Amino acid sequence: MTDLSHYRNIGIFAHVDAGKTTTTERILKLTGKIHKIGEVHDGAATTDFMDQEQERGITIQSAATSCEWDGHRLNIIDTPGHVDFTIEVYRSLKVLDGGVGVFCGSGGVEPQSETNWRYANESEVARIIFVNKLDRLGADFYRVTKQVEEVLGANPLVMTLPIGTEDDFTGVVDLLTRKAWVWDDSGDPLKYEIQDVPADMADDVETWREQLVETALEQDDEAMGKYLDGEEPDLETLKACIRKGTIALDFFPTYCGSAFKNKGIQLVLNAVVDYLPSPTEVKPQPEVDPKGNETGEFAVVDPDKPLRALAFKIMDDRYGALTFIRIYSGKLGKGTTVLNSFTGKTERIGRIVEMHADERIELDSAQAGDIVAILGMKNVRTGHTLCDPKHPATLEPMVFPDPVISIAIAPKDKGGSEKMGVALNKMVQEDPSFRVETDEESGETILKGMGELHLDIKIDILKRTHGVEVEVGKPQVAYRETITRRVEDSYTHKKQSGGSGQFGKIDYIIEPGEPGSGFEFNSTVTGGNVPREYWPAVEKGFKQSLEQGVLAGFPCLDLKITLVDGAFHAVDSSAIAFEIAARGAYRQSIPKAAPQLIEPIMKVDVFTPEDHVGDVIGDLNRRRGMIKSQEPGVTSVRIKADVPLSEMFGYIGDLRTMTSGRGQFSMEFSHYLPCPKNVAEDVIKEVQERNEKK
Repeated sequence: MTDLSHYRNIGIFAHVDAGKTTTTERILKLTGKIHKIGEVHDGAATTDFMDQEQERGITIQSAATSCEWDGHRLNIIDTPGHVDFTIEVYRSLKVLDGGVGVFCGSGGVEPQSETNWRYANESEVARIIFVNKLDRLGADFYRVTKQVEEVLGANPLVMTLPIGTEDDFTGVVDLLTRKAWVWDDSGDPLKYEIQDVPADMADDVETWREQLVETALEQDDEAMGKYLDGEEPDLETLKACIRKGTIALDFFPTYCGSAFKNKGIQLVLNAVVDYLPSPTEVKPQPEVDPKGNETGEFAVVDPDKPLRALAFKIMDDRYGALTFIRIYSGKLGKGTTVLNSFTGKTERIGRIVEMHADERIELDSAQAGDIVAILGMKNVRTGHTLCDPKHPATLEPMVFPDPVISIAIAPKDKGGSEKMGVALNKMVQEDPSFRVETDEESGETILKGMGELHLDIKIDILKRTHGVEVEVGKPQVAYRETITRRVEDSYTHKKQSGGSGQFGKIDYIIEPGEPGSGFEFNSTVTGGNVPREYWPAVEKGFKQSLEQGVLAGFPCLDLKITLVDGAFHAVDSSAIAFEIAARGAYRQSIPKAAPQLIEPIMKVDVFTPEDHVGDVIGDLNRRRGMIKSQEPGVTSVRIKADVPLSEMFGYIGDLRTMTSGRGQFSMEFSHYLPCPKNVAEDVIKEVQERNEKK
């Protein structure tokens, strides 16, 4: 029976290029899991095992691995930093108990760090902060901690101070013990000495330590009282207080170092063990009913309770489908039968493996607190719950954002379509933010994703992993339609054909809703003119019609429909008659409500050297961008803007040209806004031409 208090399920997350994967490599080396360190820039990092990751030097899918430190078992997930793969971070955070947020010492709090931090806040994951790359030019530990406060609204609890900066960075001072950890220049993480604090840092160390002690002791009134009376708290009391505050998300212990130069990682590992929660110390996962509402029951982390496990990732490899699961309660053994509460079907557990990136270690069983992978599960998808067939339950599922960009693809040779279909099916199972649809009229296969890079990687995987050559169409933007005028109208559906006919009359108001409100339906009918049992049919008729706008066939958003009156016939009225009436009403009234095309606006973050700021801003303005802010940094200026997605295709190439290859940007969907008239006309014309060709 494993002691769960010695388990730590942690994720490492950060902005692209802050050093997550390098930090993971160092942790694996220090814990004895690997003997040779692989570097990201050489394409040899353990957790970046896809060809696409090794070539581009970025992490695309989260990789799981396990190791031991100080008698504790660490299950680590290295997550991607690129905004197009945020979904990987989101679903990893969903099943983790703690995290390490890595920030670049010179780049500071970058856009993707903000998104990841927000996800971690929503999932209520306790975190420690590691300010990395302090050997870099322009690195400043104190500036980054200030940014954590100002940009993320978080409370960093500084635990270590850097000794030296940039090229002279040699080690860190541990504030709790008032000891300096100094590494030599060999690059060996084990070649360090623990010394006294450098004389020139003594005052700083005392100032920061006092701040640390006061913040920590706010967790314990009794210890705080003694401290105010002049009694210094012992190390155990301080650590207990820091642990309590970290788990409560009151503050985030903050460390510094350089993962690449192997400095400072041991203290981060000690902090994971000392301050991050074990599986039993986090809030248990809520169980939900079929509609997704919480039932008040929870999956308590206990191996003796009925099985509750969440599938958070599906990965296809050379041995078949791997389903990654986090077990919240109960045990899982080879050969046992489990129920998938989403499909209502049972499946038998074949092989259970513990993953180390793309290697696997066979297990006979796993229990509450474990993160393992199961081979050969047929019908399990991301977000499904696996449970004990005698005690069914559903855990809170995951919610995934809608894609904002789509492209049409076709196999280059006729025989490739079946192969392409099989490959796409596997890819959709692996990535819930990737969708595949077939255009009913043209028969084209449409891929939908979170950004250009996302779809670019998918095409690459199709080609290399699955051997399917495809032709790719122009990227399409997910336009939507809405209305701008209130309309009061009436519609009667009447059909007489031998025997009973169909009759349904509705009087209604259609008006614009609040931006982002989607579809709202109300009924104010009194006196039974439209019996209550027909209201859902009216709502259904309108709701289904919204999928096809009247301008260019894009889905219609943000409108409110109120059913105010109507009439029914005792014999001829039925739910179907009222549903058809609602569809007719939609076609009749939406053109009168001044419909307009709306386009997705992206939140764009650009980092550019100072001497290119004018060019970048001018270019964003030409792309119909609204500049929101400019923030000067040490090495670059950060420009935040809202820009229509349709204007952002190929932006990375233009940005690199403008900034001599030094500019960087990231973007994510923000909201919808009306298209300018000329743009709307072009889009509608293009859709009409496409339809005529079909």
